[in-house]
Amino acid sequence: MKVTTREHTRLKENYSGEKDWLKFGPYLSERQWGTVREDYSENGDAWGYFTHDHARSRAYRWGEDGIAGISDRYSNICFAVAMWNGKDPIIKERLFGLTGPEGNHGEDVKELYYYLENTPSHSYMKHLYKYPQEEFPYKKIVDENRKRGLDDLEYKLLDTGLFDNDNYFNIETEYVKADTQDLLIKITVTNVSENKASLHLLPTLWMRNQWNFSGIKEKPFIKKQHKNGNTYVNAKHIYVGAYNLYFDEADHLFFTENETNEALLYNRKNDHPYKKDLFHDALVNGDFSLPTSREEGTKFAPVYQLKLASKESKVIKLRFSSEEIDAPFNEDFEHVFQQRITENNEFYNAICKGNTEERKSIQKQAYAGLLWTKQYYNYDVETWLKGDSEVSIPPAKRLSGRNSNWKTLRNHDIMSMPDKWEYPWYASWDSAFHCISFAKVDPEFAKNQLLLFTKEWYMAPNGQIPAYEWSFSDVNPPVQAWAASKVYEIEKEQTGKGDIAFLKRILNKLALNFTWWVNRLDVNNNNIFEGGFLGLDNIGVFDRSYGVPGNGTLEQVDGTSWMALYCLSMLKISLEVSIEDDAYEDMAVKYFGHFVFIAEALNKISIDQKGTWDENEGFFYDKLTLPSGESTLIKVRSIAGLLSLAAVLNIKKEVLQKLPRFEQSVRWFQNHRRKSLKYPVIQAFVEGEDLLLSLVPRNRILVMMKSFLDENEFLSPYGIRSLSKIHSEPYHIKIQNIYYSISYEPGESTVHLFGGNSNWRGPIWMPINYLFIQAMKEYDSYNHRTIYLEYPTGSGNKVSLKEIIEDLSKRLINMFEKDGNGNRPINAQHTNRYQDPMFEDLILFYEYFNGDNGRGLGAAHQTGWTSLVANLIDDIGKSEVSSE
Repeated sequence: MKVTTREHTRLKENYSGEKDWLKFGPYLSERQWGTVREDYSENGDAWGYFTHDHARSRAYRWGEDGIAGISDRYSNICFAVAMWNGKDPIIKERLFGLTGPEGNHGEDVKELYYYLENTPSHSYMKHLYKYPQEEFPYKKIVDENRKRGLDDLEYKLLDTGLFDNDNYFNIETEYVKADTQDLLIKITVTNVSENKASLHLLPTLWMRNQWNFSGIKEKPFIKKQHKNGNTYVNAKHIYVGAYNLYFDEADHLFFTENETNEALLYNRKNDHPYKKDLFHDALVNGDFSLPTSREEGTKFAPVYQLKLASKESKVIKLRFSSEEIDAPFNEDFEHVFQQRITENNEFYNAICKGNTEERKSIQKQAYAGLLWTKQYYNYDVETWLKGDSEVSIPPAKRLSGRNSNWKTLRNHDIMSMPDKWEYPWYASWDSAFHCISFAKVDPEFAKNQLLLFTKEWYMAPNGQIPAYEWSFSDVNPPVQAWAASKVYEIEKEQTGKGDIAFLKRILNKLALNFTWWVNRLDVNNNNIFEGGFLGLDNIGVFDRSYGVPGNGTLEQVDGTSWMALYCLSMLKISLEVSIEDDAYEDMAVKYFGHFVFIAEALNKISIDQKGTWDENEGFFYDKLTLPSGESTLIKVRSIAGLLSLAAVLNIKKEVLQKLPRFEQSVRWFQNHRRKSLKYPVIQAFVEGEDLLLSLVPRNRILVMMKSFLDENEFLSPYGIRSLSKIHSEPYHIKIQNIYYSISYEPGESTVHLFGGNSNWRGPIWMPINYLFIQAMKEYDSYNHRTIYLEYPTGSGNKVSLKEIIEDLSKRLINMFEKDGNGNRPINAQHTNRYQDPMFEDLILFYEYFNGDNGRGLGAAHQTGWTSLVANLIDDIGKSEVSSE
C-alpha cells in the first residue's frame, strides 16, 4: 500500500528535479588517511604512506574526513565536529583506529560512536560520539594490539577502562534541513561524569584543498562578517556557491588554511604559518595568537571553552545557509527542529513493520546507519597513477602497479559504503546487498546505485564490474541482477507499480557483465566456474585469490552457484519485462537455456563424467584438477557448497501463460534433455502448472537440508554458520606433498589469510543468511507450503518450510534484541557496559557474528549489508499479521 509522509514528498521533489534536497548530506568520510587513493608510494603501502598521525598536518587529495560530518555531494565544503579534553596529545578532529598490520585481527576503528537518526533526504540526522575525559589511549591501544595474537580478542576502547567510572562526554550532533540550502545544527555536550569537567568544542567548517592539486580556477575562502549584530562567516566556493555559517557566541574564532605543513612533515620551509594543523598547535600549546590573528582562510572554527558540572548539558547552535538571516536562532529555529523530528518519526512509523517497539528501534537504527554511510567517493585512476606534478612526481613504478589496468575508471559519485571508517571505499557486492535495504527507505537511490556500477566510467570495456579499490580486478559475487530484482519487487509492493524502465536499463548493461563472466571465468568451457575467493576471503584451505596449488584448476561450487543465481535473476528480469515488451522474450529463453547447462554441469547427471557432488556425504565440494589430469574433491563443508541451494526460481503459471514462446522453449528443452538423461528438474514440469528451476534436484536438496538444519553443523542459535561445526575436528588435505587444513572458528580468524580481519570459517554473515531465506521462500511458494522437514535435524520435530523460514529469521533478529537478562548477544564482549542506561539502547551493526554466541565481529559499524536485519523484521511482522 502506498504511504505518503512529508519525507516521501521531499524525496519526490528531489528526484523530479523540483528541489535538490540531497545537495548536502553525510557524505564526509570518517577516514581518508590510509586509503588507496591517498597512496602515492612506490610499493602500494597505503596504510604506511598516509598515517593517522600525518592526517592532522597533511592535506588530502581525493576527499576529506571528520566526526559526525556533512558536506555537499562532492565534499567541496565540509563541516564536522572537533574537540579537545585538555589532556590528549592531539585534538580530536577525526576517528582513530589501527591499520591492517597493527591490529591482531586487521584494521579496526577504536572509538565509540553511534548513528541514531537519519532520513533519506537527510532532513534530520543525529549522531552520538562518546569522548573520554582522561587522555585518549592512542599508544596503549597500538601496543596492546601489537602484543596480542590471532587467538586473542581485539583490544577495544571499552577494554581500556576509560569508561568504567563514566568519566566521558556524550556529544550529540543533530542536523535539520529547513530547506535544501538552509541547515540547522545543534551540538549537545553532556558531562556524564560525577565530577565537573572541561571541553574545548570546535565545530569546524573547511574547504577541500583543490587549489594545490587540481588547479581550481578560483580559490575558495571563508571570511569573517559582522552585520545586524551577528558575527558569522561567509564561505564561497566556485563549484558550490556562497553560504553563511551562523553560530552561538564563541570564546574565540580560529582561521587557517587547509594546507600541508611542509616544515613538520618534510623539513621544507613553509610559505606561511597558517597550515592545516594550526588549531591543534594552538590548543595543545595554549597559544591562540596565530589562529585568532586572521579573519579569513579555508578552515574555520568558533571555539567554545565549556566547563560543565556533573550531568550538565550545553547546547551549541549553528546555522549554515545560502541566505542572509538577521535572526538565525529565533523561535523559528526550534519550531523547524521539532517539526523535522516529528516528520522523521512519522516516516519510520509508516515504513517500519516491526511488531514490537524494540524491533522498530532496531530497524530505525539500522536504516540510520545505512543512510549515514552514504559517502562521496572520488577516484580517477589515470590521474592518480600519473600523480600531481605540481606537488610531487610519484615513482614510475606506480604506472604498472595497483589498478594500472583500470585507467577508464573515473568515480565521482555518492556511494553506499560498507562502513564510513573501516571501508572508505565501495565493494560491489556489498553495495548490491545494501540496495535491498535502501529500497525500503529510498528506492530511487537503490536503483541509481545499482545502475552506477554498470556505467561506462565504472564498468571496464570488457564488461567487468570493479570489485573494490584495493584491487578492482578481484572478482566479487555477481549479485547485482538478484539485487535489482529484489529492489524492483520492494518498490512495486510499496507503490503498486514496478519500474520496468529500470529493469530494462539494468538488464541491458548486466548482459555485458554476464558475458564477461562466461568468457573469463569458465576456463574449461564446461559451465563450471572458478572466480577466485569470490568475496569469501579465507573460506578455503588455501587462498583462492592467489592461484591454485600445483598450477591446477579449481572448479568452485560457489562460483558456479553464483553464476546459476545470476542466470536465474537475469531470466526473472527478462520475464518481467517481456510481459510488457515481448522483444525481451528471446533474452528469457537465452538465460533459461544457459541455466539448464550450468545445472547439468554442476550436478553431472549424465553417464560420462563425475562431478562435484559426493553421493556418500550428500554435499557439493570444490574439485581440484592438476595438470596431470588427476582430480580430487576438497571436502570442506561450507556455505560455498550450500550456495547451490540459493539458485532457485519459481516461475508462476500465470507468467508462462502470458509468454507462449518462452513456454514453448521450456517444453522443447524438457523433451530434448530427457533424451540426454540430464537435469531432471525440468522433466517434472507439468503444463499448466508453475515451473521450479532449481540448481539442485529435489532429492539432493532434501539431503543437503539435513546438514543445513543441523545444529551440530550449520544451524546456529543465531543463523547459519559459514563453515560446518563438524570441522571442529580440522580437515586436512595433502596436495603435491604440501598439507593444507581448515577448522571451524566461530569468532575472529586465527589465520593470516586476508590479514586476519575477515573470517568465513564459522561466523554468521547476514547477507548470506538473507540469501538463503529468500531461496527457501521460492521453494515454499512452488510447493504451496506442503514441504515439511525435521527441524532441527535429529529433533524428530517436523515443521513446514514457512515455519523454518520464520524461525531462522528470528534467530538472526535475536542477535540484536535484549534477552530476559537485558543483554543483546551482539554485545557479548562488553555485556556490563551495554546494560548501563547510557548504552543499553545503542546498537552496532557488525560485519559478521560469532557462530556460537552471536557476538558482533569485524567492522563494528558495517551497517551496510547487516541492515538487512531491518528487512527480516519487516517480513516477520507482515507474516505474523497475515497469520492472525
